[in-house]
Amino acid sequence: MSYDSKAEQIGSQMQAQEGETFRHLSVMLEETVDMLCVREGGVYVDGTLGGGGHSAEILRRLNGTGHLYGIDRDNDALAAATARLGGAGNFTAIKGNFHDVKALLRAQGVEQIDGMMIDLGVSSYQLDTAERGFSYHADAPLDMRMDQDQRLTAREIVNTWPKDELVRILRDYAEEKWAVRIADIILEHRTQKPLETTADLVACVDAAIPKKIRMQDSGHSARRTFQALRIAVNDELEPLRAALEDMTDLLSPGGRLAVLTFHSLEDRIVKQTFRRLANPCTCPPRIPVCICGKKPVVRVLGGGGVKPSAEEIAVNARSRSAMLRGCEKL
Repeated sequence: MSYDSKAEQIGSQMQAQEGETFRHLSVMLEETVDMLCVREGGVYVDGTLGGGGHSAEILRRLNGTGHLYGIDRDNDALAAATARLGGAGNFTAIKGNFHDVKALLRAQGVEQIDGMMIDLGVSSYQLDTAERGFSYHADAPLDMRMDQDQRLTAREIVNTWPKDELVRILRDYAEEKWAVRIADIILEHRTQKPLETTADLVACVDAAIPKKIRMQDSGHSARRTFQALRIAVNDELEPLRAALEDMTDLLSPGGRLAVLTFHSLEDRIVKQTFRRLANPCTCPPRIPVCICGKKPVVRVLGGGGVKPSAEEIAVNARSRSAMLRGCEKL
C-alpha cells in the first residue's frame, strides 16, 4: 500500500470517529483482516473490540452475511463499538475477556468459528484519557484498569504489594534493570503517604534511576514501570498461552487466528505457542520417525511475522512496535 493510500486509510478512520468519544487508529488494519481471509457466511470473533475499527472491516467483507462477535472488557469501548456497529444485524457485542472466549461464545450458542483476531495493544483512547491512569504524561489517579468493573487497580498494587512482588512484575513484565531500586523507592514513599497519582509513580522512578541514565534512555524512563503495572492490573500475560490454545480449538478446519502484539513478551508467547501447535512432536531429535503420535494442529502464517509498513509508522507512530502473527487450523 502506498504512503498516500495508507494516509488516506488512517484519515478515513479518523473521519469515521468524528464526534465519537472513543478514538483509536486500528494498527495494520488491512494486513490483519487480510490474514483472516474473511469468507461470506462465516462466523468471526474480534476478541479485543476496542472502537470497532477491525470489526468494521470484517463486517464489510462479510457483506451482510454470517456473524461477527466482538468481545471487550472496557465499558467505554463496548459503548463506542455498539454505537458504531450496532446497526448491523450480524454483529453482537459481548462484555468479557477474550481469555474466556470459549465460555463467552458457548453462552451465545457458538461452538466453532471461522476466524478470530486479537489486538493486544492499549487503545489510543485509553492512553489519551488521563483519568484512566495509563499514561505517564498526565497526572491522574493510579488506575490502569481495562475493565472498570474490576477491583484491582495500580494504586492497590503499588501501595499494598510486597517488595518481592513489585520487583517480580517489573522484571518479568518490563525487563526493568532498576526493578529493585524502583521497588525500594516505592516502599519508602508509601511509608510516608500512599501513592495516589501517576505523577507520584513517575517521581518514584525518577528518584530510583540516576539522571545520567535517564538522559540516555530512548524514551521516558517510567514507561517500563507503567507497562509492568498495566500488565499486572489486567492480568495480560499469564492466561495468554492457554487462551491462544482455546482460540485454535474453536477454529473450524481452514479457520484462521490473527494476533497483534506490541511488546516482546507477548510476541514471544504467541510465537512459541504457534510453533508448538504447528510442530507438537516431543520425540528426541535422534529418532528418525515420530513415535509420540502428536500431530500438527495449525499451519503458521506470515513467516516470521508481519511488521507495519514505514508509511504506517510515519502516519501513526504508535504502530512502530507492532507485530502481526497468524495461524491456520489444519
